[in-house]
Amino acid sequence: MAREGVRHDLLPMITVTPKAVAKIREQFAKHGVQGGLRLGVLGGGCSGLSYLFKFDVKPRPTDKVYDFEDVKVFVDPKSMIYLDGMTLDWKDSLIHSGFEFENPNATKSCGCGTSFTA
Repeated sequence: MAREGVRHDLLPMITVTPKAVAKIREQFAKHGVQGGLRLGVLGGGCSGLSYLFKFDVKPRPTDKVYDFEDVKVFVDPKSMIYLDGMTLDWKDSLIHSGFEFENPNATKSCGCGTSFTA
């Protein structure tokens, strides 16, 4: 949602596809989660950085909060540097089903799909 006087294309963005929203909602219901999904970046993993993906009761004061239908996503400012423009999707295939991070900031990704270099 654009704010008055601010160009929308300059705001940090994260997208969660409808399939991913449905899977997140399903997991919230399964585990009785109240709150939202925290997306972030941590140092470590086989490529240097790894995605943080966990349930959180409420956003922190400095978090960017995204609302996808009834699913809230919380992102801290430091992680936003690496996640700006990212799309979180859900993929189903014969070999693998799971969340997929499509991150334009990742210059290299690991085969596990949860570790990257920026």
